[in-house]
Amino acid sequence: MKYRIERTDDGEWIVADVWKRGSGLLSDPLLNKGTAFTKEERELFELDGMLPYQPTDREHQVRRAYEHLQDRGDNPLEKYVSMTGLMDRNETLFYQVLAANVEELLPIVYTPTVGTAALRYSSLFRRGRGLWITPDHKGRIFEVLGHARNEDVKLIVVTDNERILGLGDQGVGGMVIPIGKLALYTLGAGIHPAYTLPISLDVGTNNERLLNDEMYAGWRSPRLRGEEYYELVDEFVDAVSRRWPNALLQWEDFKKANAFTLLDRYRDRLLSFNDDIQGTAGVVGAGVLAACRATGTKLADQRVLLVGAGAAGVGIARYLRHELEEAGVSGDNLYRAICLLDTSGLVSLDRPEMDEHKQGLAWPAELAASYGLSGSSNLADVLEAVHPTVLIGTTGEPGVFSESLIKTMAAHVERPVVMALSNPTVKSEAVPADVFRWTEGRALMATGSPFDAVDYEGRTLRVSQGNNVYVFPGVGLGAIVTGARKVTDAMFAAAANALAGMVSEEDLAEGVLYPPLADLREISRVLARAVAIEACESGVAKSMTCEEIDDALDHEIWNLDYPTLRPV
Repeated sequence: MKYRIERTDDGEWIVADVWKRGSGLLSDPLLNKGTAFTKEERELFELDGMLPYQPTDREHQVRRAYEHLQDRGDNPLEKYVSMTGLMDRNETLFYQVLAANVEELLPIVYTPTVGTAALRYSSLFRRGRGLWITPDHKGRIFEVLGHARNEDVKLIVVTDNERILGLGDQGVGGMVIPIGKLALYTLGAGIHPAYTLPISLDVGTNNERLLNDEMYAGWRSPRLRGEEYYELVDEFVDAVSRRWPNALLQWEDFKKANAFTLLDRYRDRLLSFNDDIQGTAGVVGAGVLAACRATGTKLADQRVLLVGAGAAGVGIARYLRHELEEAGVSGDNLYRAICLLDTSGLVSLDRPEMDEHKQGLAWPAELAASYGLSGSSNLADVLEAVHPTVLIGTTGEPGVFSESLIKTMAAHVERPVVMALSNPTVKSEAVPADVFRWTEGRALMATGSPFDAVDYEGRTLRVSQGNNVYVFPGVGLGAIVTGARKVTDAMFAAAANALAGMVSEEDLAEGVLYPPLADLREISRVLARAVAIEACESGVAKSMTCEEIDDALDHEIWNLDYPTLRPV
């Protein structure tokens, strides 16, 4: 069935021309209301006798589903499977349960549990959702896109599965990422799930464990590379542009080289952005700005040491460099402010070869030499030389921020900012309890996955989670409601500044760098408004007044209530 959704002037959501009846309606997760179908609806859609007699209101449905979830005990994967099953039966109720328990269930439906789900995807598979594009579809991808459950698609999240979180190549299992990201778009930004489409570019895998697994459900072949790969992606982008010319596409979890190539290749041709590069940069940028508020310093005062020069690390460095330039920092001071490390040490221009996307961030050879960092240099050498105020890890290497490193940093900085961002939890560069102990409770700490608060010498120290969900729903919503032609870096900067401004003074005083995830709906709307204003003022979207933007947001954001079903 293809869905046609209408929004009345008084805010009512209607699914028009519903032809399904009886069991066909109950088996459609977008239309099914379960026991919430009224007596009138049961007669109208031939459901009489197919449900328990008493209709159930939203509150009781949510409570019942949540209590069932608690029966899964303390096993996160079991809870993930249970929530996925609920999404497959009753999509609206899935979001109602998630919205009522945001902070508890986000780690279940996304990081870190989604990483375990990716590892076991083929053995856990129950029901397809979204589309898989394989090399077998070459020459007919436009046709395959027509098999999506809805003709009107506003938002696509696509991955080629090669860099799933910190777990690497997960082949077909990478599909959990687009599904999870779109669930967060609906939860945070209120984009109706009928308008969303998860896509996996299943171009094979180089993961021998998967290729040798008889249960593996994906395209069983080594990864497509080179020109064949780019020809397939090019056909895919062309097909999306033809079928849904106004849709927003989010690139997700592509390996570094492909991530930068695809972003640069298509960002002016298709409304799109890369969450690993730009979304992560926005979230981390907001955390750094909030840390400046907490310490009473300016961004121009910071010395940032970035460990890991993949898509996330380079994206963060690019964002911070742009913001520092906007703050008037230039010349050697600009280079000193951002140190980027990869596996060979400090990224500097005295190397014989360097990836193109790192070149604009490389230190001049003379500057590196003046710090004694010429040639290869390890993390300890660089940290001792530059005395960073902010240490950021995107390495996927657990424990790389050692006790000696953190203590060296803390010896030169009153309030060191440590951001261990690798996912899932087992990949974190440092454990918050250790960092707080090594810094005598002075550190401001953020991680990629959630960690519990830490008791330290009679104080409760809270750990901020630098979760991309703070930023990408608002950016996507802002781009959609304005009909933007392009997603710019300035739109992410607007989102970062708005997010940093939402951290309360009370939370800052406790070392918290992000607002509560329980407020995700409000956060996403505030960011979407800031992004929309920036898009309109910069000319990548049509001119809209603030009032028109607010009206457009009101019209787009789904309230998570069951829609009225209008029979055909």
